[in-house]
Amino acid sequence: PINIKNKNNYEVISEKILQKIILEDIESFMKELGDSFSFIGSEYKIRIGNSYNYIDLLLYNIEFNCYVVIELKVTELKKEHIGQIEVYMNYIDNNLKSINQNKTIGIIIIKRNNKFIMEYCSDKRILSKEYQLI
Repeated sequence: PINIKNKNNYEVISEKILQKIILEDIESFMKELGDSFSFIGSEYKIRIGNSYNYIDLLLYNIEFNCYVVIELKVTELKKEHIGQIEVYMNYIDNNLKSINQNKTIGIIIIKRNNKFIMEYCSDKRILSKEYQLI
């Protein structure tokens, strides 16, 4: 498994806390995902219809020439999560992606048996991984 350092020893891990822990060492997290990732933003604000939504982490993969949307969940994967990330991926494709860039990749990290697992990834080139807080 891949280690995510819980420097402040948080007992209860919410989505916000997990995001904060990852952001504290974003460079290591991106290296664990693979080579060629760069950080675009967290809580990346997008407008869908009349409401604002926030992408947990927005990265860019230089090798694959595309944006990467990451959603963090502290539950098992639900079909609504996949629907949500697909909406976010479509938004990025329609509003940020240029004509020379590839389609956005979506990743959902969920919690199962006290471990965080990359449960969903829209691209086979990114391998599924298991994360543990240390």
